[in-house]
Amino acid sequence: MTSRKLLNDCFLTDKDRLSHAECLEILTGRLSVVAGVEELPLVETSGRWLAADIIAPRNVPLHDNSAVDGYAFAAPATGPMPVVARIAAGDLGSYRIEPGQAARIFTGAPMPEGADTVAMQEDCTVEGDRVTIPFDLKCGANARRAGEDVAANSAVLHATSRLRPQDMAALASFGLPKVAVRKPVRVAILSNGDELLEPGAEIAQGQVYDSNRSMLHALLGTLPCEITDLGILPDNAELIESTLSEVAKTHDVILTSGGASRGDEDHIINAIDTLGTRHLWQIAVKPGRPMSFGQIGDCIFLGLPGNPVAAFVCFLLYVRPALTVLGGGSYQEPIRFPVAAGFEVPGKKPGRREFWRGWLEPGPDGRPVAHKFARDGSGLISGLRQATGLIEITEEVTSVARGELVSFLPFTGFGIDS
Repeated sequence: MTSRKLLNDCFLTDKDRLSHAECLEILTGRLSVVAGVEELPLVETSGRWLAADIIAPRNVPLHDNSAVDGYAFAAPATGPMPVVARIAAGDLGSYRIEPGQAARIFTGAPMPEGADTVAMQEDCTVEGDRVTIPFDLKCGANARRAGEDVAANSAVLHATSRLRPQDMAALASFGLPKVAVRKPVRVAILSNGDELLEPGAEIAQGQVYDSNRSMLHALLGTLPCEITDLGILPDNAELIESTLSEVAKTHDVILTSGGASRGDEDHIINAIDTLGTRHLWQIAVKPGRPMSFGQIGDCIFLGLPGNPVAAFVCFLLYVRPALTVLGGGSYQEPIRFPVAAGFEVPGKKPGRREFWRGWLEPGPDGRPVAHKFARDGSGLISGLRQATGLIEITEEVTSVARGELVSFLPFTGFGIDS
């Protein structure tokens, strides 16, 4: 399975202002897979996007087997029955019992031919070489049928699925030693500005520590990405342009934050415009609004807002879906839970979708209630730290009353532990 080329101008739009839904439609509809394919040992594929459908090569379980330690027989029980065989898990022998006979059997052992039911050993009475089994045991009790979990030739997982631990257990149960998966998306992240410092450096008046890059590094870690951290580039137009030109040749995505305006020192934006194409989207979303999208050849450029909260939220809402599609995954809308608002907002600007930092607490009746971080400033990292999710308020809403239902999007739905 090969990747197809990106459209020449994936992000072109004739609208001055995009809604949240329109933005997602472009990102998930116009982008295509850029990640290659590799075959890896199963134990190395956790979290990867599948590159091909998985069809079960055999039944799971492969044969009828016992779910308990006990006695296998053909129902109904007929009184004391002779025990004519002993079958353990892993026994490769061939066994057959006749009506009125029983076989001593252990969990996971193959059912003998002629048997259809297993009685638990604690419900049986054994005297010598004969066993008495309860008469009211239903036919088929405690017996697992071949293909009961998965039938041979059935579709188990589809390409674009992301492999979870439970999926890997299923693939191992088929005996698959290797799996074809998508390679990680190659993402280069960088910051730009003479005022930025690496944590640990001595700070002076007018300087700030670069907090966004560490955050974006961690957010990228929730997806199958190969990250190249270019650090902080100084305000040098020639250096920035040459760096981006080289990076675009070996990476799928360049991710930055801040510098979305057209000031004299916004060299990243100018470099993208020189080397490729770029579009500044005004998105009717708070926090966020200005975002830059573009490409240098087949390398995508994603420019997030500079404020930490806006960068965080816009990564979840837009960068994560884009990386999912580029990486060969299937984008799924985040989980939304309707919960009662434990706050009130008397006035909200209509026409834009807002995402507030929040968390859930049990209400008086034990049901979850959403609470909102008091301050909305998109530079307040403390609000992100206190939150366990986002409260989504749609475009048509102009106020929120206490007790009114709102949508809560937990961070766990974006791959982030709360």
